[in-house]
Amino acid sequence: MERDLDGDTLLRAAKGEGSLWVDLDSSDPAQVAILRDVFAFHPLAIEDAASPSSRVKVDEYATFLVVVARVVGFCESTEDPYDLETANLTIFLTRSAIVTVHGQTLPVIETLIARIREHPDLLERGPARVAHMVLDSAVDAYFPLLDRLDEFVDDMEQRVFGKFDEGLLQEIFQVKRLVITLRRYLAPQREVLSELTMRPSAFLPVEAQLYFRDVYDHMLRINDTLDSYRDLLSSTLDAYLTQVSNRLGAVSKGLAVIGSISIPFVAIAGVYGMNFDRIPLAHHPYGFEIMVAVQLACSAGLLLWLRRRGMV
Repeated sequence: MERDLDGDTLLRAAKGEGSLWVDLDSSDPAQVAILRDVFAFHPLAIEDAASPSSRVKVDEYATFLVVVARVVGFCESTEDPYDLETANLTIFLTRSAIVTVHGQTLPVIETLIARIREHPDLLERGPARVAHMVLDSAVDAYFPLLDRLDEFVDDMEQRVFGKFDEGLLQEIFQVKRLVITLRRYLAPQREVLSELTMRPSAFLPVEAQLYFRDVYDHMLRINDTLDSYRDLLSSTLDAYLTQVSNRLGAVSKGLAVIGSISIPFVAIAGVYGMNFDRIPLAHHPYGFEIMVAVQLACSAGLLLWLRRRGMV
């Protein structure tokens, strides 16, 4: 495998025998021009490959097949643990060559290049099989995301049912938004893989489509896992709101009990606060102590009655 080849060398390689894999950087106009000058791909397909906002799709032209996929990963350059970064990966497939185009360095491509360097016979299996390995690596990149999601959900469950964290609500919605975003990225790719698996194509032999079916199964597994996480997050949110409601109910109950046992103090103090001379025990030497004892006894009796009624 060689790097930084010029257009003439690529043209000779494209016309030669065997399988050819060319990996291009869409941010470099000179490399994008190779798609037109060497491989003569359709201008609309080249435009899709050069644009980072192209939608995920599969199109078949007379001389090639083009697949636009999206690679997703956590953004390690930000402090937000739930921030995602995405990149389009365009695959051009002809009968004798495969061309991959992307705008930034993708670990899935670098890993596959290193693998083919160690096992050059993989390239001899044909462009369709190489395209399968590229898409398989792109789909498998979702599994580390699922592992991180599993850690997020487990941590949230512990913070809800263990030591209650009042600031958890925002994180629950962040992770729910993360799951929804991943499902939004997955939905069109699932349709693309379904077409590559089921639709007959001159550039995908039947034996190669069997391997794409395995990638499609991986995509379905990822989608089912995300659905499970979505349900778990909904349950976690419900449990969180229930905990908040229970804590609020406990506080309200405590305040109600305090208000109830203070009624005797308020009533008796209100009566003895009136400006009358002839009030029982008004001139008794121990009148104050007796009234306090009566108030305490009434409050204790009221508290005992509340306990027996199961209200405390």
